[in-house]
Amino acid sequence: MHDPAAIPVMIIDDEPHLRITAGQTLELAGYAPAPYPGAEEALAALAPDFPGVVVSDIRMPGMDGMALLREVRQRDPDLPVILITGHGDISTAVEAMREGAWDFLEKPFAAERLVEVVRRGVEKRRLSLENRALKAELEAQQSALGPRLVGRTAAIQRLAAMVQRISQVDADVLLYGETGAGKDLVARAIHERSQRASHPFVAINCGAVPESTIESELFGHEKGAFTGAVERRIGKFEHASGGTVFLDEIESMPLSLQVKLLRVLQERSVERLGANVPVPLDIRVIAATKVDLKAAAEAGEFREDLYYRLNVVTLPIPPLRERREDIPLLFQHFAVVAANRSGLEAPPLDAAGISALLAHDWPGNVRELRNLAERYVLLGAAFDYRLEALLEGAESEAGELPLPQQVELFEKSLIDQALARHRGRVTEVAEGLGLPRKTLYDKLKKYGLKAEDYRQSAAP
Repeated sequence: MHDPAAIPVMIIDDEPHLRITAGQTLELAGYAPAPYPGAEEALAALAPDFPGVVVSDIRMPGMDGMALLREVRQRDPDLPVILITGHGDISTAVEAMREGAWDFLEKPFAAERLVEVVRRGVEKRRLSLENRALKAELEAQQSALGPRLVGRTAAIQRLAAMVQRISQVDADVLLYGETGAGKDLVARAIHERSQRASHPFVAINCGAVPESTIESELFGHEKGAFTGAVERRIGKFEHASGGTVFLDEIESMPLSLQVKLLRVLQERSVERLGANVPVPLDIRVIAATKVDLKAAAEAGEFREDLYYRLNVVTLPIPPLRERREDIPLLFQHFAVVAANRSGLEAPPLDAAGISALLAHDWPGNVRELRNLAERYVLLGAAFDYRLEALLEGAESEAGELPLPQQVELFEKSLIDQALARHRGRVTEVAEGLGLPRKTLYDKLKKYGLKAEDYRQSAAP
């Protein structure tokens, strides 16, 4: 049963008895009927992001139902419009569906049929509005300088604040985080918010470059420096002058090369292989690791002096399981990106999908989530969240959250999305979720959510 004040349903018909009968049926089913004798009056009352559905007769004096449908579709193509046709008027029903009607009711229709069609329309509208709110937030984050650190949890907000602060100073940075947590994104965010943004960002995966060529790759070489050196090569460090060098998987760098890297960091100059003249460097170095470098240094697997040289500023990147409330927003972000790239539509998340995403342990972190979102867009309705999560996370099944914690995460995620969709307007959030205001305020306090934060994020 719905909260009668929560979900409005416009009933548009010039016959008073139909408005009354349909209104009583929907009110008994838990909806809030809003009757109008004509299309013009209904359109004047139709607000943006109307949370319900529209039910209208087709044959009316003045603006008829088909004209109403076209006007509503022009204003908001995601708003479900249910049209009422005369008995046996199949051609009109076909035309209505072709014009974009959500469904149609043929007179005379049973009360159960009306309630079922409205119920499906309301669910479709809820999903559309949630998707719209997520897209709006993502677009707002896209307008920010540099790569977006998507999320609203305290962990990601702290990270974003640290990135903003560190980007303004020219110190070297060490990023620490699990595989797939987004260390490369954080490195780019620091670079693109810094004064070096107009200069190169050079990324080097120390674990992917063969040991036999890594020194030449990093430092360059002169012609004839070794067999096969047929011409001078400018190394990555020299190429990045004025900008940022990102050394990913720094723990994989050979010990023999670490001492040369230490010298480069200390002297801010580099000598190409086969040359004796140092080349000055104006660079910032951001290194990233998925292991504890201090422990690796103590075990003799990493140079201790290099560790302390890199460890000027350390930023820990939280794994996805420590910011689960961000998962729906992140998933939709990746789905929108994938949809734009492929030309396909990104279907909105439904309740079952959100629940499954929150329950998964995400051993592959953000990278795993991004891959899942891309498959979801490509496969569409054939995709099964639960099956994919089970297949990808079978090895981490023991690490899944207890059911009560999953339920709380799911509830917090729904309230969070409702706050974003209604721009922090508590009355509308309570109505949309079917909760008394007192209950909603108790839950906001429980989950540490503040309505004013969502009003501020919506300000231009």
